[in-house]
Amino acid sequence: MRKDEPVTLLTVARAAGVSKTTASDALRGSGRVSAETRAMVTRVADTLGYVPNGTARHLRRASTGTIGLHVPDVLTRSTYYMPFVFGVVENAAARDYDITLITSGSPSRVPRVDGLILGDPLAGDAVVEKLMTSGLPTVTCEHFPGDAAADGVVWSRHSDKLTEMLGHLRASGAAHPALVAAGSESEWAASLQRGYREWCVGVGVPPAVRTVPFEAAAEDVHAAVEDLLSAEPHLDALVCAPAGAAARLQPALRRTGSPLLLASCVDSPAMSLADPPITAIDLRPREAGATCADLLFDLLDGRAAPGTERIHPIELNLRASTRPARAGG
Repeated sequence: MRKDEPVTLLTVARAAGVSKTTASDALRGSGRVSAETRAMVTRVADTLGYVPNGTARHLRRASTGTIGLHVPDVLTRSTYYMPFVFGVVENAAARDYDITLITSGSPSRVPRVDGLILGDPLAGDAVVEKLMTSGLPTVTCEHFPGDAAADGVVWSRHSDKLTEMLGHLRASGAAHPALVAAGSESEWAASLQRGYREWCVGVGVPPAVRTVPFEAAAEDVHAAVEDLLSAEPHLDALVCAPAGAAARLQPALRRTGSPLLLASCVDSPAMSLADPPITAIDLRPREAGATCADLLFDLLDGRAAPGTERIHPIELNLRASTRPARAGG
């Protein structure tokens, strides 16, 4: 732990080797905690200089009946985050909980909620940094690339699924696939870049990558692809990481007569309705949101210990955009 990092209840729990719930009960003098455990947790808290947060203590005694959900500002422009939000909301509603929606444009004050879910938290986001160190039970969808650690993480094997996609492209005759990556502010984006570069090393081809911001506009993606094709004329396949990018690029590629095989790291209705339909990785966002909510409620109820991680399965949907026949018209 860094010297300037605040000492939270989670810090005490980890140092004492107990769950966050047990640490809270021990310091409040409640719950089924043995005298030995209570004394040990109190001793660790004193040593670390832990000062209980009054609001957090109140929330443990009387639930607010609300959880906070943070999503990046791209919510209104992304077909991924809306299903993710619905998955969280449906799960919370089944438990009679309300949702407070938080965005990176929200006030910096931490909301009065029982716990937090952060969808694909971005490094360098001031609101995310504040929420991650709030002391509230927190679950992230994907690992947070910053210094703070969530109480629970739901994550997917994006690198493995991209490797499967690249293997399919190679079997379809693409020897030199390129990647348009979505920055590295999120663990999702960073894992795709790692997976692509590792695959290139494994098959002995030079990587061809262009990076655009996580919230890149369509013109940014088009410019990146034009630069790729100009610098790497031998490219025969294009994998687009930014959500929706492949479908927006397809008409332009068709007009140029490009024989590129085309695939997306994020599936959506636009991918399946494209002409031809675009091969894509289905991140199953609704199920991801529901799984995050499940984990948060398990943490709140003491059924899961801090540090719990759960794997969310994703799927590769093969479609006509990556069939070898495309190259011959």
